[in-house]
Amino acid sequence: MQTNMINVAGVELWTEEFGDVTHPPILLVMGSMTQGILWPDEFVGRLVAAGRRVIRYDHRDTGKSATFDFEKQPYTWHDIKDDVLRVMDAYGLDSAHLVCHSAGGLLGQLIAVEHPERVRTLTVIGSSPLGGHEGAVLMRALTGQPQPEGSLPPPRPEFVEFYTKLIAAPPPPPADRREQVERMIEEARVLHGTALPFDEDAERRLQERVLERARDLSAVVNHRLAHAAGPDFEPEGVLDRIKAPTLVIEGTHEPAKPGHGAIIAERIPGAELRMIDGMGHMLPPHAYEELAAAIIAHTG
Repeated sequence: MQTNMINVAGVELWTEEFGDVTHPPILLVMGSMTQGILWPDEFVGRLVAAGRRVIRYDHRDTGKSATFDFEKQPYTWHDIKDDVLRVMDAYGLDSAHLVCHSAGGLLGQLIAVEHPERVRTLTVIGSSPLGGHEGAVLMRALTGQPQPEGSLPPPRPEFVEFYTKLIAAPPPPPADRREQVERMIEEARVLHGTALPFDEDAERRLQERVLERARDLSAVVNHRLAHAAGPDFEPEGVLDRIKAPTLVIEGTHEPAKPGHGAIIAERIPGAELRMIDGMGHMLPPHAYEELAAAIIAHTG
């Protein structure tokens, strides 16, 4: 394992590399406002043991990567997408297998459309179809508005209930570190889904690590600002242009984007859909083996 701070085009990003540099490269792309360490070490280790070179990184404004004063240095999700290519460039990769989670899946889909030569294979986990405007679906669900015909499936009731309460009565800033971590755990519990036991102690250790690594934990809200700061990030009707072999993975108890995986697989020619029993939005320990095996086979 080798940790590197890279600086490409003035953007400093924390990266971590595992495995033999001569092995096929997998670049792990996490979702919005999320640090790269949420790709679990055990999951990464399984990929490396199977003969893959694995790279994970912190998005800008998360973890140990650079933070921005958004008023002085605004950016868009196209810039966050270009950071994926910056990481590849820094490691000398003309192409890589992209494995992407949640909003990272939107980044991967767009790169596969715009830069097909750089994507060997594409894997999207717990994501939405590019051009489906999942954010608008979410906001309508949280504000009690009807969904127009043809919209993506809305989030599950437990997800809507949790976030609706936050919107209706935003809590005051956490009084201390302990309260901050407890709030992060409660959100993780909702994203975990309802099928599997939730390991609160393990989640606390993870969130403590997230908190310790962050240059500025509040900077992650810049990702939300980036959605509205530039041209539309989600072109419609382009998924049929993706040529990379694509694997779509969704948990059977996905709380945020239920059924979105099937739509992605339907719109990308030749894509394969794989459902992981019991999994919610995040990557639970019981799924590491199945997830890794599916990705190892796909990137083979």
